[in-house]
Amino acid sequence: MKLIDMIALIDYGMGNLGSVEKALQCVGCSTAITSSPQQIEEASGIVLPGVGAFDDCMQGLRDRGLLNPLRELIAGGKPYLGICLGLQMLFEHSEEGQELGLGIFPGQVVRFDHNLNIPQIGWNQVWPNQPVPHLAGISLGSWFYFVHSYYVKPADQSIVATTTEYGYEFCSAVHQDNVFACQFHPEKSQGAGLKLLENFKQLTQVTPPSKIDEQE
Repeated sequence: MKLIDMIALIDYGMGNLGSVEKALQCVGCSTAITSSPQQIEEASGIVLPGVGAFDDCMQGLRDRGLLNPLRELIAGGKPYLGICLGLQMLFEHSEEGQELGLGIFPGQVVRFDHNLNIPQIGWNQVWPNQPVPHLAGISLGSWFYFVHSYYVKPADQSIVATTTEYGYEFCSAVHQDNVFACQFHPEKSQGAGLKLLENFKQLTQVTPPSKIDEQE
């Protein structure tokens, strides 16, 4: 399948698609809000935003026949950016519900267990754990916007891209190969968030076609 220079925002019936699309367009991305597996496969990159409950989001993907296409495209090397629940759904399961996640990474999603306000709503600092191309040009300890009660606990600590302090240190982003996913909202994070989205755009332009594309 021939790639086209377009970022696919996955529409599964929920999510802050409009604000993410505007932010991507602000950094020069061509975008399409879609639930079509073919259109997602043809795109140069995938963005999965997410707000709401874990089970509802997984059911929305299932109802649209997107679970296996997503797994295959991620495994095939398609650049993927997950935001908020788009991070959490990469893991095996969540304390928030009963549905299984995509299972891209081993680990679980857990609720904050401290005396601070839950959910965490507002600005907090993000500290890199490893060099990540998505964070190029972004200062250490930059502030990003969060809205969440749950966070991911990867079984493999090598994929932890950033950490943040809220009562205790937690994983606020993961990175492995073509996958970057963050608990914070780049589309709501002003300059630092737009720089992250710009970096993602550049990565979609230099990443080779996925294995699925090579088979066509």
